[in-house]
Amino acid sequence: MNRAHDSVSRREAFRAAGAAAAFSLVPPQAVRGSQANSQVSIGLIGSGNRGSYDGSIVHADPRARITALCDLFDSQLEKAKQTIKAPDAKVYKEFEKLLASDVDAVIIATPVFEHPRMLEAAVRAGKHVFCEKPAGLDAEGCLRVIRAGQMAGSTINISFGFQQRYGPVYLEGYKRLQEGQIGDLAVARAFWIGGGSTTPSPPAKTWEEKLRGWYGYPDLCGDIIVEQDCHNFDVLHWFLGALPVRAAGYGGTKVRVWRQTLDHLSLTFEWPGGLHVNYEANQISPRGFSRVGEEFSGTKGVIAVSRREMRHIKGPDDVETIESKRDITVDALENFIERVQTRNYENVAERSALSTMIAILGRTAIYSGREVTWKGLYGVHA
Repeated sequence: MNRAHDSVSRREAFRAAGAAAAFSLVPPQAVRGSQANSQVSIGLIGSGNRGSYDGSIVHADPRARITALCDLFDSQLEKAKQTIKAPDAKVYKEFEKLLASDVDAVIIATPVFEHPRMLEAAVRAGKHVFCEKPAGLDAEGCLRVIRAGQMAGSTINISFGFQQRYGPVYLEGYKRLQEGQIGDLAVARAFWIGGGSTTPSPPAKTWEEKLRGWYGYPDLCGDIIVEQDCHNFDVLHWFLGALPVRAAGYGGTKVRVWRQTLDHLSLTFEWPGGLHVNYEANQISPRGFSRVGEEFSGTKGVIAVSRREMRHIKGPDDVETIESKRDITVDALENFIERVQTRNYENVAERSALSTMIAILGRTAIYSGREVTWKGLYGVHA
């Protein structure tokens, strides 16, 4: 695999994150404005499977509608129109032209490598942004997102597809942890163990082929630890209230040898205060088996959270379970629509970039085969 994008220095770049960027920021009100109790007009940039899924949720909400679609491929655009049920949506091949239109907000659901550039452009255009995770595929991209968020300030809503932050079972688990209901936190663990594509695919011969299969190329997706596992790291960032000090781990490709990405990995992190966190992920487990979520063990119990449920283990015969009532992606997108409509904006660019940088820290440890510290990689202590 090509690991070159992890070899550059991060120190000066991280320090530069706080510097002002030369943005020409268009206030949302100057573009069109989002009045309370009016429908929010949203453009979808990246009309593939995930973008179409997000778009269908938004378009079904009476407070919003998808009015524009953007993608490089005609087949994606036509399929998205059908999936979203938005036959009259305007179609664009260039995202800059969509941003120049009168939409109030955009969903960015493109391959990972495009997230920083497109989010920055959306902020410049004064559009509210829901960007799918992760923030970027390398530290430079994450820092670009941080700078864009700094320039947006409180005038633009910037949300990310870290939907656990909006899921009721996660919010309840976090509340109980903060209230000390499991006592003093001792250790934590997280995992994304599941299946994935097992159909061999030949190497891309053209840029279009590579772009259509972007999730198989680290220089487009950031590898599975960044593209997928960033969800777990965002939860750890949130629940533990800090960034890791160091990481060490291993990973490789055992089954999907036709891909350039890892198909399994394991890591050990140290968080401040000597808190140890174990992490494991793979995309090669047999169909029918999966284990995805996070667990926090304390002196008086355990909180286990996932998209499906929150379990509070209080004793051998005392386990409370609260199940999710729906896909928490709906919770995240409904929150986004409500914030834009009511102008109760949030701007989570920085925290989302930092969560992504936890994944990059772990990837760097795996690629290099050595322990890597946050301070050594980014130049700023956690």
